[in-house]
Amino acid sequence: MNIGIVGSGIVAKTLAVGFAGKGHTVVVGTRTGGKLAEWLATAGPNVSEGTFADAARHGEVVIISVHAENTNSAIELAGRDEFNGKVVIDLSNPMDFSQGIPPKFTATVGNSLGEKVQRELPDAFVVKAFNSMGFSVMTEPLFDGEAGTHFIAGNDEDAKTKVAGLLMEFGWEVVDVGEIDQAFFLEALASLWVNFSFRSGQREQAFKLLTR
Repeated sequence: MNIGIVGSGIVAKTLAVGFAGKGHTVVVGTRTGGKLAEWLATAGPNVSEGTFADAARHGEVVIISVHAENTNSAIELAGRDEFNGKVVIDLSNPMDFSQGIPPKFTATVGNSLGEKVQRELPDAFVVKAFNSMGFSVMTEPLFDGEAGTHFIAGNDEDAKTKVAGLLMEFGWEVVDVGEIDQAFFLEALASLWVNFSFRSGQREQAFKLLTR
């Protein structure tokens, strides 16, 4: 599958290498051309660098991996039409670090970042994913053989099925919690993860849903 990643931070790089390792072809979009040259030398032949527009154009699935406050500008740089008809993964979280740690959770019901992205891209199929865990476990979700639970939300069933398939390639147990309005609760879950991580000093952690 062709995957585009709009953004080039540590999360984007982790996902790019992870997806490439599963046989997918990945274009990582940057604002500044050539900045990934050194990293690309180790990322493997299935990963290349381009502009935000290149990444969005390349991807059957497009991941927006920028700071939440930069989402709209990233969409504009990529070109809104490049997202039309595509599965778009939003992994951002509404956290304000301006007053220190722990960060403040800033989303309100009905205005989660996932919902905002869907409103910005009405002709795309937005799925909230990769937001409630740290980058170090995103592509390595097994803990002594036990899979972590990856919660997703979105309005389109086919889009969620496609995203779930990608997640399961890494070994995640995937739980669909509903439509994109549930992104508010996934973003709150991410805030819990971050706050506990700072308190405990533990980053190698994931949630697990148990049922009986």
